[in-house]
Amino acid sequence: MENEEVNGDLNFDNRIQLDGLKESVEQIKSELRNVIIGQDNFVELLIVALLADGHVLIEGVPGIAKTVTAKLFAKVLKTDFSRIQFTPDLMPSDVLGTSVLNMKTSEFEFKKGPIFSNIVLIDEINRAPAKTQAALFETMEERQATIDGITYKFENPFMVLATQNPIEQEGTYALPEAQLDRFIFKIKVDYPSLEDEIKIIASHHERKGDAPQSRINAILDTKSLEDYKNKTQAIVVEKKIIKYIAEIVSKTRNHPHLYLGGSPRASIAILNTSKAFAAINGRDFVIPEDIKRALNPVLNHRVILTPEREMEGMSTENVIEMIVQSVEVPR
Repeated sequence: MENEEVNGDLNFDNRIQLDGLKESVEQIKSELRNVIIGQDNFVELLIVALLADGHVLIEGVPGIAKTVTAKLFAKVLKTDFSRIQFTPDLMPSDVLGTSVLNMKTSEFEFKKGPIFSNIVLIDEINRAPAKTQAALFETMEERQATIDGITYKFENPFMVLATQNPIEQEGTYALPEAQLDRFIFKIKVDYPSLEDEIKIIASHHERKGDAPQSRINAILDTKSLEDYKNKTQAIVVEKKIIKYIAEIVSKTRNHPHLYLGGSPRASIAILNTSKAFAAINGRDFVIPEDIKRALNPVLNHRVILTPEREMEGMSTENVIEMIVQSVEVPR
């Protein structure tokens, strides 16, 4: 009897029409699978972050297609794309732009930097010094840049995809907590499985030198994307689900294994991304599984282990799982 009731609840007609959104998401995944093999979770998290209007930090060792995936993800969207390679000598003006004297008018004109785009890939973000990293603060949070007292607004969509290598520390500058908090997700990309690696090698051989971009077609335009974002924001979230998010994040602040817990910004990030998870699954309401799906990528760069637990080899994911187990799931 209980199962019949549950099935009845799940089969009602959606109040928000999500068929087009779900179909577009499947098309994006299918298109990227033409080149990107074994990274379905990575791709899904990028789509969720896009719908939630957030930025993404991508962490992984060299050679596992972090940059290629980010570039191809930008190509499936009919938007502008720019790539910035961060280096130790990169200045803020190299990112934001600079004022140049126009000899004809004898006036300074602002030449926009590469950050003025829709999808911006920042390769090796931890290579640039703090001064250049700080130039991203305003752009990522407020989607604008202020140069010489004049504020320039960015066009929608605006999404930063930043990569970093967790292994090599020489010549790098660790991102401060305030910078990390600007990223809605930190996606940890692992090595592929043996089966996937065989497919990757075979796929590369079959391309016979063709660029990966040549196999990717644009799927989603700006107008449709804005419509899907608005629908995602309208997803229903019950009070007990909001309480569930608050209880989990609150427990990160007084957990004995954590030195630093999540902020209210983390709670809002979980809310927004759980709505996106619901939307891409064709549901117009959030369930506890959506929250659980969002927790690791939202929290793993916002919470810090105590030194003792870190020395023992414990991970933030372990602690997040402990917290989830200790909080009652809403019914």
